[in-house]
Amino acid sequence: MSRISPHRSPEEGELSRRGLLSTAGGLTAALALGGSAAALAGTTASAAPSTFTHPGMLHNAGDINRAKVKVAAKADPWLSGWNRLTANSHSQSTWTPNPQATIIRGGTGENYGILYNDIAAAYQNALRWAVGGTTANGDTAVKILNAWSSKLTTLTGNADRFLAAGIYGWEFCQAAELMRGYAGFDLAAFKKMMVNVFYPLNNQFLTQHNGACITNYWANWDLCNMASIMAIGILTDNAAKYDQAVTYFKSGAGNGSIAHAVPYLYTDSDGYALGQWQESGRDQGHTLMGMGQMGVICEMAWNQGDDLYSYDSRRFMKAAQYVAKYNIGQNVPYTTYTWGTGTNCSQQSQTVISSGSRGQIRPVWAMLHFHYNRRLLLDDKYISAMYYNLVAPEGGGGDYGSTSGGYDQLGFGTLMYAK
Repeated sequence: MSRISPHRSPEEGELSRRGLLSTAGGLTAALALGGSAAALAGTTASAAPSTFTHPGMLHNAGDINRAKVKVAAKADPWLSGWNRLTANSHSQSTWTPNPQATIIRGGTGENYGILYNDIAAAYQNALRWAVGGTTANGDTAVKILNAWSSKLTTLTGNADRFLAAGIYGWEFCQAAELMRGYAGFDLAAFKKMMVNVFYPLNNQFLTQHNGACITNYWANWDLCNMASIMAIGILTDNAAKYDQAVTYFKSGAGNGSIAHAVPYLYTDSDGYALGQWQESGRDQGHTLMGMGQMGVICEMAWNQGDDLYSYDSRRFMKAAQYVAKYNIGQNVPYTTYTWGTGTNCSQQSQTVISSGSRGQIRPVWAMLHFHYNRRLLLDDKYISAMYYNLVAPEGGGGDYGSTSGGYDQLGFGTLMYAK
């Protein structure tokens, strides 16, 4: 396949996806960019579409249909991705949910592992139904979703409660979006849970940052809460919530907004544009997590007609190239990162990139590779190397350890994004 140079003019990356769709020939252009005809309905100049596309979070109708056709034809790499899904213990229709009235992350009585395991099971069973058509898996996904929406009333704990509200908020919505319209799914009750239990914490964090200095919390804290707000906005067809997430991505005061998450830009000796990630001096596990959290925001926005992937001259792609290059074992430049901490903004600095968790495997790369390289036909040298040499085919929750880091992303990108 031919590749377009990564050095084409920045202006080419600035045209919004919705702007492209509204121009003459927009339908043809949109389909060429991987969109679906359904995604073109109701496009406007504002961030939120006048009519939300469903399914329209991490997976659109085209993604699902492609996976169905390819798996049925036993074609790789989709079949390899499918086999990873069906082999996972969370993907079985025998999974029994364990809903709780109160979930605690951080402090005494932590029980949040119950939630992230059930979310992984709901999502994976929903994927098996969506792609494989197995009613038993669909029934199980709905059973899990209904069990939690009828019982969960409180998310609490120390500051980590905001991580729980963010990560598990956007993840939970993905399963619900796939099961939308399924017989027996109480979508109204699920929406109520997301709006009343998850959103208040998401909003509180982005607007108040737990009373701390605006730079105190790492990028991922903002990002997961932005992702949850965007997902809830799509699930509930709420333009204000969707716009809140998009606006924060572009201009938010905290470290999750694009310019703060990617503070320094470079060009390496081979001519590739790179962007230093905000958590690079902390450790690579959280840096890789950032690729997943920001990727989720960009993919959901893409499926609603907004191209955040290319925002600010593809600043996120530059960051992904940087993170991938370092984690495949190559050197990258690093600028001392200084930020304010606590409530009084006491300054701290990181003078070198951290090698902690370098090369860790997280299932976040398929989404990025297949977008930049296959949808946009860009040379994503380091992202490609990270994906093909270290990660593919991607698994999901339950395949990357039992601790929370293995559940910070839903995975199965090979199955759902390969093109």
